[in-house]
Amino acid sequence: MSTATIGARQRELVDVARREFVDRGYGGASIRAIAQHADVSLSALYYYYASKQDLLRAILDDGLATFVDVCTAELDRATDEPDARLCAVVTGLVRFRTLHQQQSRLVQTEVRNLEPAHLADYQQRQHASIDPLRTAVADGVRTGVFRTPYPDDARRAIVAMCNSIAYWYSPEGPDTVDDIAERYRYLALSLVGYTGTTQGGTRA
Repeated sequence: MSTATIGARQRELVDVARREFVDRGYGGASIRAIAQHADVSLSALYYYYASKQDLLRAILDDGLATFVDVCTAELDRATDEPDARLCAVVTGLVRFRTLHQQQSRLVQTEVRNLEPAHLADYQQRQHASIDPLRTAVADGVRTGVFRTPYPDDARRAIVAMCNSIAYWYSPEGPDTVDDIAERYRYLALSLVGYTGTTQGGTRA
């Protein structure tokens, strides 16, 4: 079931289960506790999600869909140049890792608990979600905007450094999300050997 079309009750169950998984991990999370915190009976929870595995799938799908939505919004504002598209994806990564911190952490830590068939499908969709970054780096190298001789390594490094934000960012800290995004755009452009002088632009 797509979390993009779930109803209010399913949304509540997914949100409660996400908090339980963040606090206790998938292995330590309890279906009974999730039902209690959501103020529903076990039978009502099982009506929507037959198992803890189904809840995990729903949570991870929700996180991936949120990430894609955030990145798509940034890409829609960007111009078509490779540096602009790279900067848009980096901004999307930063916004997801900061503004959706619980989702971000679970996407990184609990994927290993998916059953094999579900894991393969999820990893395929997760790989596809980074296609805009992969394409931007490839286009930049092809056109000479990026000079890195190691585009795949640069792309992986960009994703890895953005992923780490979810573990150190604090909303109460001195860094705003925009500050972090600006710094990480600079770092990303450095990694790909950007030959220009300005960060990627946005459409008017």
